[in-house]
Amino acid sequence: MRLLDRRATASQGLVLLLAVPILLSISIWEVDAQVAIDADGLEVKTESGGGIRATAHPLFPAKPEVIQALLADYSHWPDLFEVQMRVAKLNIHDGVATVDLRIDHSVMPGERRLVTESRILPSGGLVTDLKAGDFKRYHRVWKLQSAGDGDHTRADFELTVEPDSLAPDWLVAMVVRQELATHFRIVKQKALEHSKR
Repeated sequence: MRLLDRRATASQGLVLLLAVPILLSISIWEVDAQVAIDADGLEVKTESGGGIRATAHPLFPAKPEVIQALLADYSHWPDLFEVQMRVAKLNIHDGVATVDLRIDHSVMPGERRLVTESRILPSGGLVTDLKAGDFKRYHRVWKLQSAGDGDHTRADFELTVEPDSLAPDWLVAMVVRQELATHFRIVKQKALEHSKR
């Protein structure tokens, strides 16, 4: 009996010993992610009627024209995200871009369809609204303004999204927060690359 107790205690100790570095690395990753998120002022909340609302104020290391060009390069939208997606169809007519995206996401099994219409705002930025697909709501607004000595861009970002899914809103909110933080990081990286050309 004592031998079994010792082995059980030793096994528990070994499990704890192995788990501590993993838990510490997760905690450090979460702190690093939160610092990056806080720098952009990212807030993601569930809406009482369903869906998610996100706002942010990221600062990009390039002129507004560069950011505008990245955001309005509809055929390359998948390059701005880490989630697997593809442009199935793109049509631009009279300043309105209709983009048919297919998104493969682990939270929502199977390929999801998101068809949107995008218009460039006169003051700089982009507004995108749901036209069809596997979503109940989708509304995204980017407003861009020059910052610093004109070589940076301060953006006001707003997103309201509600996938037609059984996934609970709190889980969607968690995923949206992570994906937007990554999205902003990718846009910043691409903006920096473009501004060096």
